[in-house]
Amino acid sequence: MKTCAFAGHRPEKMPWGKDENSPSGIEFKFRLREALEYLIGRGYTDFLSGGSRGFDLIASEIVLSLRESYPWIRLTMVCPWNGQADKWEAADRVRWQEILEASDKVVFISGNYEKSVYFRRNAYLIDNANLLLACYNGDQRSGTGQTIRYAHRKGIKVSILRPERKAA
Repeated sequence: MKTCAFAGHRPEKMPWGKDENSPSGIEFKFRLREALEYLIGRGYTDFLSGGSRGFDLIASEIVLSLRESYPWIRLTMVCPWNGQADKWEAADRVRWQEILEASDKVVFISGNYEKSVYFRRNAYLIDNANLLLACYNGDQRSGTGQTIRYAHRKGIKVSILRPERKAA
């Protein structure tokens, strides 16, 4: 069993912001789908998502849609705490809940918010993966940057998908 964990930015750090259906958002989702199909073709069957807005939810939805073609793949949501989405906008809360319900497994790191809960969630993702697929814009101070550094320290392979396509 090969496991791929996701780490990535929130909508505010994406070139398209909250408009995933913009041309750049659609193009990114196409590249992400291609990357996930490539990984499935290389034997990855299990996918771990941290359940945050932005990249995590996008990647989770694509994994769920890919189960139609690859029914053996599994999605585990690894949420920092069970109130993770409580303060989000209604549409994001509904989206999160629908993904949780469609997931094969849900893990809550804590029953309530604690200062270290995001770090512990990210450590769980890396400690249970063979590969980290990260949507990363290069911000070293971000949670995604910290997760990538942790993966490197743990010897976990990291594959980076930039939120914007670089000109050739």
